[in-house]
Amino acid sequence: MNWSRPLRVHLSVLVVALLICTATPIIWMAFSQGREAAVLAGARHMREMSFRLIEGYRNALEGGHEAVALASTVPQLIPTPPLVLEAKQQFFLEVLRSVSNATSIYAGYPDGSYLQLINTERDYVRQSLSAPAEANFAIRAITPGQGMQAQSTLQFLDRETRPIGEPRSEPTSFDPRQRPWYQSAVSSGAPVSVGPFVAGTLRVPTLALAAPMKEDHRVVVGVNIHLQTVSRLLDPREISPRARSFIIGDGDTIVAHSDPAIMGRILGTWSGGRSVDSGSLDPGVEAVARLRKDPRYANGGLAEIDLEDESYLAQVAPVSVDGLFKGSSVAIVVPLDDLVAQANRLLVRNLLIAAGLLVAGVFGSLMLSRVISQKLYRLADEARRIGDLNFTGKGVAHSWITEINTLGGALAASRRAILQFALYVPREVVRRIIDPQGGAVVKGRRQEVTALFTDIRDFTTISEQHSPEDVVDILSAYFELLNGIAEEHGGTVVQYLGDSIFVVWNAPVEDIRHAEHGCRCALAMKAAVEGLNAANRQAGRPELFTRFGLHTGPAVVGSIGAASRQQYTAMGDTINVASRLEGLNKEFNTSILVSVAVHDAVARSFVFREIGLVQVKGRAAKIDLWELVGERGG
Repeated sequence: MNWSRPLRVHLSVLVVALLICTATPIIWMAFSQGREAAVLAGARHMREMSFRLIEGYRNALEGGHEAVALASTVPQLIPTPPLVLEAKQQFFLEVLRSVSNATSIYAGYPDGSYLQLINTERDYVRQSLSAPAEANFAIRAITPGQGMQAQSTLQFLDRETRPIGEPRSEPTSFDPRQRPWYQSAVSSGAPVSVGPFVAGTLRVPTLALAAPMKEDHRVVVGVNIHLQTVSRLLDPREISPRARSFIIGDGDTIVAHSDPAIMGRILGTWSGGRSVDSGSLDPGVEAVARLRKDPRYANGGLAEIDLEDESYLAQVAPVSVDGLFKGSSVAIVVPLDDLVAQANRLLVRNLLIAAGLLVAGVFGSLMLSRVISQKLYRLADEARRIGDLNFTGKGVAHSWITEINTLGGALAASRRAILQFALYVPREVVRRIIDPQGGAVVKGRRQEVTALFTDIRDFTTISEQHSPEDVVDILSAYFELLNGIAEEHGGTVVQYLGDSIFVVWNAPVEDIRHAEHGCRCALAMKAAVEGLNAANRQAGRPELFTRFGLHTGPAVVGSIGAASRQQYTAMGDTINVASRLEGLNKEFNTSILVSVAVHDAVARSFVFREIGLVQVKGRAAKIDLWELVGERGG
């Protein structure tokens, strides 16, 4: 058995084994004690943050409650609109500006009249009302008809409460007297909380705080706080990125959730008039519901629970405001691991410092082996890049070890040789030749291919009229252009034949759409040559009018030639026909001629013009000839 391991492994195993035997008991004791302290610190932090979130939610509800309590004492709200409308509107504006979480404030009257001011700054409110961009508020008034359907009028206001455009007026079936907030407030004669229910104007789930007027209990004022707003108030991410919070109401039904995805499902359920299946939305709801019934945890105590094979800390606290929203609680659930993560990180850092001091001696013993190993790995990486024909970079840097420099020099010579080789042979062929398991792949074998031949019209005349140096420059730019296009379309440039190019598809790389790619490449080459000709005209160079022949069929593809000298190419009748088709362009004054085999393969993707049956030199049978005109649109 030829057993071997890296040099640095042998040197480090002995030192590390000794360190582990002495350091493990000390490190384990420090870790256990530190983690216990981290759990206690994390729980304390979670308690502080959770109370802040709960108080924030309570403050939002209290703001709405105080606004409704104040509104119920304002005498200007009692007369039925449009009486003292300006005073009502001004008071509503002051409420919305002072209660940032309220979406709207409204008043309902015993004759069915209704007045509502809506804050349109939130995107979903603006979209629901189709509000103009400059609108900050919308005022909605409903006037009951005399034996007719009530009329709803909607007027948008800017930041300075100036009207925007004309009011929108339409019949409506909305009757404030039928709304739950109105009926609850009138029947109780005191402030009430209602919800969640679907708001009549915006058609979104909402909570409502409402109260009857002190001087007339048949007039009810209310404030809406949408569930989307409530969800934003529940953001517990300051505690932990994976922490979640939610509100559960009477009956353990989930009302709002900090997770936008779950909140979206809650909103969709309420908007559709369906009941919310709390357990399917968040498995923590069932656990929190049990905690609410336990006196130890019902008023803010911390409890450890297991959810989804993970330990969590949970806190539940009631959120009743002056007797409203009785039975509602805010719950915060945080993964235990997240609470102690920061403490664990500090602990791990301290342990690493201690461990670093212990293993400092290892680095001295490993320095030499590390330097040698790195150089060897770099040489191996350089060899892999050469095998992949990746010639980027500058190779391996100089080493102070002579043997490594010798190996690096040999690799650099191989790199230069293979780079030059790849300039004369298709890269995929080179890759397969140097692959120790892929050399046999390039042997000649029969397969379906698409062959393309190009030729420049009157190139002999161009050569006669220009110096050899100019001809080489012209052809180099021309070949560079066409070679790049062929590679972009998956073709392999097999040969440059004077001013012609021989390209094949489906060899050596398999391409099931080879005929399609060949046609698209021919069209791209034609367009590119036209652009090149435009530049040549401006530069005073000759124009290169190129003709193309394209045929698909069986051919023998691979390395062909003598044992001492071979060439990668394709041979057979398919190749000969493609070459002949290119020459026929002169007879029919065309640019791209293809065989019927190509036409039948891609007729749905390209536009062709039929030429007909044509006798091809060297063949007994005629060939059905087509001109490739372009690619079909859409």
